[in-house]
Amino acid sequence: MEREQLRAESTLVVTVKSSSEFHDDVTDGIEELERGDAVDSPPTLSFTSHDDLMETLTPRVLDFIEAIRQEEPSSINEIAQVVDRDVKNVHEELSRLAQLGIIFFEEDDQSKRPVVWFNELVISLSFDPATDDTVAAAP
Repeated sequence: MEREQLRAESTLVVTVKSSSEFHDDVTDGIEELERGDAVDSPPTLSFTSHDDLMETLTPRVLDFIEAIRQEEPSSINEIAQVVDRDVKNVHEELSRLAQLGIIFFEEDDQSKRPVVWFNELVISLSFDPATDDTVAAAP
């Protein structure tokens, strides 16, 4: 999605889907577009396992995203000061979040301003036993 379109969105949906489910959803979306149908679904970030989702969206990362959203920092250095973390670590985390599409950067002269484009993050988990994801239970 283009940045202008993302700014118009207010929700990011996060899901866990198998690779085949993700492929089927993308294929269906492409077919709808080719038919000229409107695809009216919110931007979605899909993980292939519950573990991947939990390793990515830790409480610390969610706090970090919230700080960016609330403080609207003008640079990476500024958000590093706000969250009281090392600039190098903050830059690495922001780069990872940008690769996932959770944030994007607006470049302003020599600085890069991190932007969280959504107001709401919705995590949708299916516990359908037919999915490829398995959950181990401790005795």
